[in-house]
Amino acid sequence: MKHNKHQNQIRIIGGLHRGRKLAFPDAEGLRPTPDSVRERLFNWLGQDLTGQRVLDMFAGSGALGLEAASRHAAQVVLVERQRTVAQALHRHVRTLAVAAEVVEADALAFLQQRPAAFDGVFLDPPFAWRDWQTLWPLLAECLKEGAWVYVEAGRLPEWPPFLALQKSGQAGMSRYALLRCTQNPDAAL
Repeated sequence: MKHNKHQNQIRIIGGLHRGRKLAFPDAEGLRPTPDSVRERLFNWLGQDLTGQRVLDMFAGSGALGLEAASRHAAQVVLVERQRTVAQALHRHVRTLAVAAEVVEADALAFLQQRPAAFDGVFLDPPFAWRDWQTLWPLLAECLKEGAWVYVEAGRLPEWPPFLALQKSGQAGMSRYALLRCTQNPDAAL
């Protein structure tokens, strides 16, 4: 059982803003990546993301994207469709003064309208979300060769051949995997 004092709050665990606590609103399907999983993920990625352009597709609390920004990512794009959650993300970006942009949009609509080259992507949708087969071809247009993709879900989806499994784990009901873009995504589809 959670202690009320810690509900709807994340803590940045590394980088410039280590230890900083940020509150987020209640929202359906919102479940921040736990500290222990984020710690493992950033051990896998390396503690310093200097120069990387990172996309947080289902930003929610911002735990993953803001963690990347705290670790010197050159730019972080936080995509969140729920207005109150996106507004909280805007406040956090201003408070932390990080190189991050909040886009209030559906993740798939964002990819359809604005493909760009990213060095890394966080994919942590609500557990009920299942539109992976629509996502992969859209995402392929936005990945640099060698880009990493982090996936967190109740059940990991099948991923396309241009992504190779690097590491994986489980925490509670969540399963997660770090994938690497091993070839030109367009050639693999």
